Amino acid sequence: MSLTYPDRVHTALRVGGACVLLALAGCSSNGDGNGNDTATPATTSASSAPSTSNVGAAHISIKNFTFIPATLQVRPGTKVIVENQDSVTHTLTATGDKPFDTGDIDPGETATFIAPSTSGSYPYICTIHTNMKGTLTVS
Repeated sequence: MSLTYPDRVHTALRVGGACVLLALAGCSSNGDGNGNDTATPATTSASSAPSTSNVGAAHISIKNFTFIPATLQVRPGTKVIVENQDSVTHTLTATGDKPFDTGDIDPGETATFIAPSTSGSYPYICTIHTNMKGTLTVS
């Protein structure tokens, strides 16, 4: 049986929609409804040492000149993976004493850093586009 062009488009849209729903189902937030959503990475062991794998790592995406999520809560020493999904180079650089800095992240590339070992709130920016802001909360 051969599908017509409109049938193929509708099938592709249904499959794509299902993929999006599955991806969203894997996301978590605090759900306070005030735009203060935070994601907490899953932990896979009782060890407090940073992991060398991506299991238990936290993720920040850069898309449309925005850090997603803009506020992220992690445990001390958590590996944070930053993915640039934009078409231009960005950085993710802590302000102040700069306890973390990814350096330049080219389009389609990723960079990693380890969250500070000291609890606190760490604002960060893109040093190339200083209007891009976010906060890493370590607790």
